Amino acid sequence: MIELYYAPTPNGWKITIMLEECSIPYKIIPVNLGKGDQFKPDFLRISPNNRMPAIVDPDGPNEKKISIFESGAILIYLGEKSGKFLPKENFEKIKVLEWLFWQVGGLGPMAGQVSHFVNYATNFPGDHSYSENRYKNEYDRLLQVMDNVLENNEFLAGNYSIADMASFPWVTAYKRYEVDLDKFKNLRRWFDTLKNRPAVRKGMDVGKEARNFGQKQTSESLKMMFGQTADSIKKEAKKKLDK
Repeated sequence: MIELYYAPTPNGWKITIMLEECSIPYKIIPVNLGKGDQFKPDFLRISPNNRMPAIVDPDGPNEKKISIFESGAILIYLGEKSGKFLPKENFEKIKVLEWLFWQVGGLGPMAGQVSHFVNYATNFPGDHSYSENRYKNEYDRLLQVMDNVLENNEFLAGNYSIADMASFPWVTAYKRYEVDLDKFKNLRRWFDTLKNRPAVRKGMDVGKEARNFGQKQTSESLKMMFGQTADSIKKEAKKKLDK
């Protein structure tokens, strides 16, 4: 059974959706980001970047236990393990990986910055309007990129794949980000198709009771999530070595 270190965020949803789509048994190990679970020594052993999601598969390659961090790497691993949603044929596989890395390097980080300024920046002093508008505009641009490719493709890489599972969670917050999704007719069609898939709905529901979208944050939890520096990470790493 896969052990999934998880919090109910878009990066976490990518993995629960894939696990549900593949009917792979899994166990959730909650990671409370506001309380600093991501800095515990046991977690850092499998996720040195102190970020979730991460998985542990006791039945990895050659029947050996393996741990994997970074959502894109996890999706590729699960695709290869299950033989689903990641084509084996080189041309088709490259197309899927293009859009997976597009999400990992573009849509996710830009939407994450929009989320920060919409959901959390009000907890910090200063005028954040330029930053919020900067990332909202880039998010809007990326949605148009998706809409363009979906003009001729049913899904991002042609057939339904891990690329779609990776991107979908980062589109779900469009209302909070003040986006009119209906102006992207192809993206709207794609979004509605995915949200009606039973496995997608089930994956998105995992841990929903723990979602807060920036509400009820304490100064300690805000510092834990957004106040990390090289020195603080070095300190946590030393704690790990001392144990």
